[in-house]
Amino acid sequence: MKYEKNDPVRLTADGTAIEAIDQTLLPNRSKTIRLRNAEEICEAIKKLRVRGAPCIGICAAYGIYICARRITTDNSEEFFNELSLAAGKIAGARPTAVNLSWAVSRMMRKAEENRTRPREELISILKAEAESIHGEDIETCRVMSEFGLTLMRDGDSVLTHCNAGALATSRYGTGLGTLLLGAEKGYRFHAYVDETRPLLQGARLTSYELSNAGIETTLICDNMASYVMSKGLVNAVFVGCDRVAANGDTANKIGTSGLAVLAKHYGVPLYVFCPFSTIDTDCKTGDDIEIEMRDGDEIKKMYFEKPIAPDSVECLNPAFDVTPAELITAIVTERGIFYPPFDFEEEK
Repeated sequence: MKYEKNDPVRLTADGTAIEAIDQTLLPNRSKTIRLRNAEEICEAIKKLRVRGAPCIGICAAYGIYICARRITTDNSEEFFNELSLAAGKIAGARPTAVNLSWAVSRMMRKAEENRTRPREELISILKAEAESIHGEDIETCRVMSEFGLTLMRDGDSVLTHCNAGALATSRYGTGLGTLLLGAEKGYRFHAYVDETRPLLQGARLTSYELSNAGIETTLICDNMASYVMSKGLVNAVFVGCDRVAANGDTANKIGTSGLAVLAKHYGVPLYVFCPFSTIDTDCKTGDDIEIEMRDGDEIKKMYFEKPIAPDSVECLNPAFDVTPAELITAIVTERGIFYPPFDFEEEK
């Protein structure tokens, strides 16, 4: 497929590595890193150099292909044992985002379906499958963003949390895709951007993407959201998500559920944007979603010149929280806009 320089992940020209934008360095520095094996891919995902549920899935898909290329044996059983070991490492890099395990499972199914083919032919098939996953995400985000435009009027203001733009997916994004596509079409939108503690994805990434796209952008601290809503400054809340349970509960960056409570109180609609692959019908409710717990130093030290709390202070640092379905106005996917009560079984 044809890559663009701003794709957050892509294959190198020779197909031997993944090129990725190191998102931990933005907005002050733009650096491309190369991931050549399962260990480097896992490190990049765990350290959030590559982040955003769909983007992680795309990276994982290319990762399976990269790992397959590195296996030298022509023995089918040995080949699949090595590939399965690499796949297990990649799938386990982060637990909450379903797109990661979904992409790995899809790639391994394709490998299994073609395991009797010659090694080079199988590897070519895996490359094509990974490129299909990437290409499908680009189209998914575009269609999802078109649906999002039906929810807005020219001049509307949106409050968003974390980063759900092209850096988290490909090209347009989920929660930000509507704003970015709208800007291309000449819509005038205003975005209020939560800084999104503790990793500041809103401040570092969302404000960077939106301002570069020419969208009027106002950065706020997370605890200012109530003020913004109470003054009638926003028409809607747009967020992405990393997993949707069968009943419509959604897991997204920590702080999203608090926004949902505020939005419900002030009568502001809250829309969740995600590819349909993010919906996990095997996960019955939000209680069944595993929440990733991260190092407390992200709260005390990361992105600060000096620690902002004593070293002895313990930290609780969940990466995500779950927003109950009853607080969600609608879930926007490439298959359409779903309203409560949510029933995804027929679509699956």
